[in-house]
Amino acid sequence: MKRVAVYCGSASPADPVYIEAARHVGRTLAERGIGVVYGGGKLGLMGAVADSALEAGGEVIGVIPELLVNAEVAHRGLTELHVVGTMHERKARFTDIADGFINLPGGTGTMDELWEALSWAQLGYHTDPVGLLNIAGYYDKLVDFWEHMGRVGFVRPQHQNMLIVDTTLEGLLDKMIAAKPVETIVHMRRGDL
Repeated sequence: MKRVAVYCGSASPADPVYIEAARHVGRTLAERGIGVVYGGGKLGLMGAVADSALEAGGEVIGVIPELLVNAEVAHRGLTELHVVGTMHERKARFTDIADGFINLPGGTGTMDELWEALSWAQLGYHTDPVGLLNIAGYYDKLVDFWEHMGRVGFVRPQHQNMLIVDTTLEGLLDKMIAAKPVETIVHMRRGDL
């Protein structure tokens, strides 16, 4: 992986474990020579990932909607800052620039990005690994729900491993690098595979 889209919150929770983990992610990706593609903000976990990657000499590309630039939350010290018109354009640009996705804790925007990365992989819009860094058990219930979706039959068995989960960044990166593309719904329906 040359570049990873990092999805995470723009908030700074009271528990410092989240900011510390975000800093570790940015620094580690930079040290491994993996560029960071993220939401372009300077606040919260987003800012912590970007700042630590930059401090470690890494490439950091921000993608931010114009509305948020005008609200003065854009990080102005990045390697590149792409300003787009909408959130839809932002997510499409992430997919174009990155060749993997890592989700850190966040709110509704982070959840939207996670589910879109998974659904796009399932449909075949990309073949990149989708990782979930489960910091301090933040995503335990979401992982349980993902498994429940599979048991009920809303996530096909061949897609169940599409969400790559680990509690450590190093373990997550190793799993993502080893991941093989999944059989997409489009290929299944056409009988290509």
